[in-house]
Amino acid sequence: MSDLASDPRQPPLAETEAIEAPISPWTTRLVSLAVASALLMEFIDSTALSTALPRLAQAFSADPIHLKLALTSYILALAVFTPASGWAAQRYGARRVFLIAMLVFLAGSALCGLSQSLGQLVAARIVQGIGGAMMTPVARLIVVGSTPKDKLISAMGWFTMPAMVGPLIGPPIAGFVLSVADWPWIFYLNLPIGVVGAIAVRRFVPKGAPDPEAGRFDTQGFVMSAIALSGLIGLAETAGLSLLPPLVQALLLAVSLGAGWLYLNHCRAQAKPILDLTLLRYPTFRASLVGGTFVRLGIGASPFLMPLLLQVALGWSPLKASGVTIATGLGVLVARPFAGALLKRYGFRTALAVFVAATALMTAVPGFFTASTPMWLMIALLLVGGFARSSQFIAANTIAYADVPQPRVAAASTLAAVSQQVGLALGVSFGGLMLHLTRGAGGQALTPQSFVWPFVAIGVVTLLALPVYLRLDKDAGASISGR
Repeated sequence: MSDLASDPRQPPLAETEAIEAPISPWTTRLVSLAVASALLMEFIDSTALSTALPRLAQAFSADPIHLKLALTSYILALAVFTPASGWAAQRYGARRVFLIAMLVFLAGSALCGLSQSLGQLVAARIVQGIGGAMMTPVARLIVVGSTPKDKLISAMGWFTMPAMVGPLIGPPIAGFVLSVADWPWIFYLNLPIGVVGAIAVRRFVPKGAPDPEAGRFDTQGFVMSAIALSGLIGLAETAGLSLLPPLVQALLLAVSLGAGWLYLNHCRAQAKPILDLTLLRYPTFRASLVGGTFVRLGIGASPFLMPLLLQVALGWSPLKASGVTIATGLGVLVARPFAGALLKRYGFRTALAVFVAATALMTAVPGFFTASTPMWLMIALLLVGGFARSSQFIAANTIAYADVPQPRVAAASTLAAVSQQVGLALGVSFGGLMLHLTRGAGGQALTPQSFVWPFVAIGVVTLLALPVYLRLDKDAGASISGR
């Protein structure tokens, strides 16, 4: 979830979406570092929270399975509000929107630390998600718009640094904090980082004038899609957990399907819908979205299941558990230099098929971890899993835009961003449901055996992407793979 090359919140933007005339190379680097410092806060927060889930369950006297709401509420807010980020930046100016988004994220962080119940934490996480939904896409727009083309690769290297550093330092930071302080400090640490980032943004990022040709916001489409997505994810979150009466769940399903049907009709009539579903006509884009959704349905549950397995079932401390889970981030980092060469050598279809099969296998493997499993073996397997996962996402996200015309890249990026977030949210819900079913209606204590079938289930779901990728033409994406 933290690989910025495949992060749903920074899709490629059309070259026409620059917000400023190019500035000096040195200022360009400072701009990239300024927005990256703010984004580092967001990535650390996301990975640190997963490590802290068992401690939060104790603090709120809540069932550990119900803590998945703290993850999905944030992801849901990202999915709902990300489509509005591009228009807001164009209409009101990118720097202004970015700074406001930072303030919203920091306010949500403070509210998370002050939460006295799971319900309050979920509400605060939604506030955080609204800020996060605006921060990363707008940050990419700032970097692209203020960077000369010949310096863009270097600038993007600085900009993507949080995606590489965040997953590596987030878990150990959380483990250390939880060993010396209480859980609210997981969120309070965001405050000084955010303040420094905001000062840097105000100092180095050019204002950027609002675009008078931004046009009208697709309010109807936004409301319809928000209702449909919220209802779908809300239904998945409560399925099998007796959190809502069956009648309410049926009503939620009806409302979600109704809003989705209304949006489909709206999309056909709207010149520029907020989510352009006609882009699914492009085979490579469709394969990337459908296959990627299956993968995220599988691996989306891992950040929820792993801390519970290590800390609750195996009884490890947060610090010890973070020493193992950091291996996935290392695998992601190692994969980056090799992805391009592998795609050039084997092509997209073969590479995607191999990577997704390996990802499915490595996603299921942690279900067989027990107290007797050597720690070095756990680390090695998670490292391989991180490598396979990152390689799969890099390939899938690259081929997505192989056939999409340049004028429609921005719209394709928005649709991809939302579908990826929905996949992750549904993945967390699916993993929680499988764990609930495995544990039984009596709410028995979580043991290593409780996690076998949940991990196997998410591995099987991940493997459903394989036939999607195999249907691609053998030369699909050849123009961008360098074959």
